[in-house]
Amino acid sequence: MAFGHLVSIPRSTSSIATTAASCWKNKKFADNYYANSYGRRALWQSDRNLTKDHSIKTSLQHNISKLHYNPIERGSRSNKIEKTYLTNASSSAQSHESEPQVHESPKALESIKKGLVMFLQFCRLYAFLGMIPAGLSSSLLAVDNFSEISPLLFLKGVLQYIVTFFFTSQFVMGVNQLSDVEIDKINKPDLPLASGEYSFTSGVILVTSFLLAGFGVAWMLGSQPLIWSVVVTAALMGAYSVNFPLLRWKRSIILTSLSNAIAMLASFHIGPFLHMKTFVLKKAATFPRSMILGCVVIGLFYTIITLTKDLGDVEGDKAAGLKTLPIRLGVKPVFWLCVSLIQMAYGIAITMGALSPVLWSKIVTVVAHAFMVFYVWNHALNSVDLSSKDSLHSFHLFMFKLVTVEGILIQFVR
Repeated sequence: MAFGHLVSIPRSTSSIATTAASCWKNKKFADNYYANSYGRRALWQSDRNLTKDHSIKTSLQHNISKLHYNPIERGSRSNKIEKTYLTNASSSAQSHESEPQVHESPKALESIKKGLVMFLQFCRLYAFLGMIPAGLSSSLLAVDNFSEISPLLFLKGVLQYIVTFFFTSQFVMGVNQLSDVEIDKINKPDLPLASGEYSFTSGVILVTSFLLAGFGVAWMLGSQPLIWSVVVTAALMGAYSVNFPLLRWKRSIILTSLSNAIAMLASFHIGPFLHMKTFVLKKAATFPRSMILGCVVIGLFYTIITLTKDLGDVEGDKAAGLKTLPIRLGVKPVFWLCVSLIQMAYGIAITMGALSPVLWSKIVTVVAHAFMVFYVWNHALNSVDLSSKDSLHSFHLFMFKLVTVEGILIQFVR
């Protein structure tokens, strides 16, 4: 039994050895297997990467070859690119076109402003605005009682007169400019006709429209005094300005003074007074002392306005062959003649005021006109430069202020 065990031990040892050898072989096989498997996996991964790189490279080459060698595809892409460019260009152009529209608004406003300035220069509104107080004063002289003054009186009496003679006044200014284009190129080059801003045809259209509008308003109102005032004013000032046979009265000193004085009296005194008296208030056409004084004094002022207008126009009038009083006698003598006529007009007012039976009217009329005598004399000595065209023009405008003041003063004459 012991032998059996001894014998069996070697067999068991051999079996262990065999088993150990087998395990070692198996481990080696496993190592080799795993090594070979890892190598094959690495090799497969490398091949896969190479294949992927090759595929990408091939795709790029294919796309490049299509871009370079396929004319149809290239043409379609070029068309797409061109369409895209044109679309962007059109949108850009539209954006650029919208920008001038933003800038067109200031330009349009500037054009409107310039057109308005030209129209105002053509109308020369200073003369009309300067005469509105005279017309208002004459309208009020037709009112006998304060109870007659009402908003309806203002609308029917004053506003109707103002609208009618606005158009008539613009006709007078316009027809004078049409007749004196060459003269104004020297004396007043900023006027629209003289500067070329308005054509002669445009001036004719404007002047005709003004005349028709003034006469049309008076006709629609049905006021006989306004109708006859428009007719007399248009006829006299047309004869004064238009260069037709037996017309162009501005060549004559006497006809110039008479036509201007009568036209202004008809427009801004007699016409408004009779319109208010007979058409609005439905009364008889009687003239009070104040109205008579106003016609005499302001009539002299209108004659002086005609003379002072020519003081600054000597150069252009000489070139046109006109023989105005400043050309015949000189600027300085005519200027002081105008000042003397103003003093004479105030002297008449002082005399008529002193003869008034109403004490307060006598005091106000005499004192106020005596003050105006010294005021005008001082202005003539210290504020007028006879060598300056602008200063002489300012003196001409100063006359309109005197007319306004006189329109106020005659309200106190009784």
